[in-house]
Amino acid sequence: MPREEPLLAPRPSSEQSSIRNAEEEDALLTGERTHRSGGSHRGWGFWRQVGLFAWALIATVAVIVIAVVYQHETSRAQSHEKEPWGPGGRPTGKRNLIFMVSDGMGPTSLTMTRSFKQLTQGLPADEVLMLDKHILGTSRTRSSSSLVTDSAAGATAFSCGFKSYNGAISVLPDHSPCGTVLEAASLAGYKTGLVVTTRITDATPACFASHVNLRQYEDQIAEQEIGEHPLGRVVDLIMGGGRCHFLPNTTDGSCRADERDLVAIAKEKGFSYISDRKGFDSLNGGTESRLPLLGLFAEKDIPYEIDRRTQNDVYPSLEEMARTALKTLSHATENSEQGFFLMIEGSRIDHAGHGNDPAAQVNEVLAYDKAFAAVLEFLEEDSTPGVLVATSDHETGGLAAARQLHDAYPDYLWYPGVLANASHSSEYAANELQDYLSQNPEKPAQETYTRSLLKKALGIEDATQQEIDSLLDPNSPIIPAYVFADMISRRAQIGWSTHGHSGVDVNIYASSSKDAWPLQGNHENTEVGAFLADYLGLDVSAITNRLQHSEYWSAASGPESGNVAAEDGKFSWLGNPFGDDVRTDGLDTYHGDFKRKRGLVGDECGCGSVH
Repeated sequence: MPREEPLLAPRPSSEQSSIRNAEEEDALLTGERTHRSGGSHRGWGFWRQVGLFAWALIATVAVIVIAVVYQHETSRAQSHEKEPWGPGGRPTGKRNLIFMVSDGMGPTSLTMTRSFKQLTQGLPADEVLMLDKHILGTSRTRSSSSLVTDSAAGATAFSCGFKSYNGAISVLPDHSPCGTVLEAASLAGYKTGLVVTTRITDATPACFASHVNLRQYEDQIAEQEIGEHPLGRVVDLIMGGGRCHFLPNTTDGSCRADERDLVAIAKEKGFSYISDRKGFDSLNGGTESRLPLLGLFAEKDIPYEIDRRTQNDVYPSLEEMARTALKTLSHATENSEQGFFLMIEGSRIDHAGHGNDPAAQVNEVLAYDKAFAAVLEFLEEDSTPGVLVATSDHETGGLAAARQLHDAYPDYLWYPGVLANASHSSEYAANELQDYLSQNPEKPAQETYTRSLLKKALGIEDATQQEIDSLLDPNSPIIPAYVFADMISRRAQIGWSTHGHSGVDVNIYASSSKDAWPLQGNHENTEVGAFLADYLGLDVSAITNRLQHSEYWSAASGPESGNVAAEDGKFSWLGNPFGDDVRTDGLDTYHGDFKRKRGLVGDECGCGSVH
């Protein structure tokens, strides 16, 4: 029996075997059997093999070259498509930036409003809001002190690009000021503007044009907004409410703590001042405006849209103010090398969330959607390139488009028609009720009036006796506005988890994904602020440096005021910082909070709305 050899065992080499192996290789390459002879003679088969090898090499090189050229041209084309703002670099030349904030508007607010609009306007399911067509990404909203931010910390992230504590107005956790995109834009030659439906001294507008340690220092905020500011005046156009913080406390309609007349001071600084609908109409849509402009159209907040629409001869709408501001700033920059920066806030979406009032909120969101569409129209028609970016500082109310009313397993539904029946807000109804009760003490008459008011203002005709008693009980721990709101929410089967804010991510919108491409996807709210500065090519850090080395003292918070100042008086113009026991950085932990019982009366949210 012959000995078996391993499969890979070495075999003896010979000239004969080498020739045979070469012939077999030729046959595999050419498909023909060749005969080789020993020696150095090279026949046709050899040169054929060389030719095939050369052809294969050339073909491979050609494919690589084509692939490289194709990739290069594709990259160039994609870069060109993203002009003027794309991966290839920042935009150049004159340009405008409009930043819109929908205060307190979360994703469910859009769902609720979309369904409401479709029902009330007889639209099909695929007819959506203007906002829906421009969604770009989402934003994470936590502050430096809590997973649930407030508007002050949220707007500081937008204006400065830094996280700070709840209540901070463009100051950092160490109580030092941070420069804002509006301030940087102003110092770079851009015209600037603020348009809101709440007080112009409220947290969001304040964060773009002032710096204080607490949002409650609205008197100081007003002073800085008209130019009593370390950098001088940085805002060219102001429209909103909050007139009471500009009037001396010796006059009716003032809420200042002192006798300073900021309206008079603003006029001395060159501001043109308007305070009512007639004054607003005199601007002729912005063609007759003169900058700087101070427009204060309400003592405090402009009424909810659901109530304002019946007072259109008194208060301008958010859309009207936005269009007028855009036209004004566009005309003012017509012959300049720089464009403008404008912040527009749909402020009272937040207040409707605090009040858990779904009827007020859907009308606020619709008003904001109209203003958003107006800005898009302006950008389409204006000759100067520009971009609109919009987002929310946070969600308010923990809104759910569903609610379980009973112990039984719930039906899958909610009723937008209930909201359509309301002609006014719960805030309006509560004010009407309070006025009536103060003049009519008899219980039977009060009950009759309350049922009539429910039908007239909220479209509710089936109020229970328990609901009526709750509205008329002067000792009830729940204020009437909350009772009214809960009545309409229950009937619509709209749920709320809180009268405060929630920590849910909020949407980011833009006029063009091509222009705002860095905000695609999910981002920290500080990245929104960074984009605003990058788009305009601003150095906000330089403004921070100027502010932190400023020796500015305001009349209200100088060393003579007795205010406790940070860093031995260096930042006393920011107002009195709170004590060491207040958290400005790092998250709190659970410590038996569920045991606490707190009333629902009083303004504890810091949002400026009454709760």
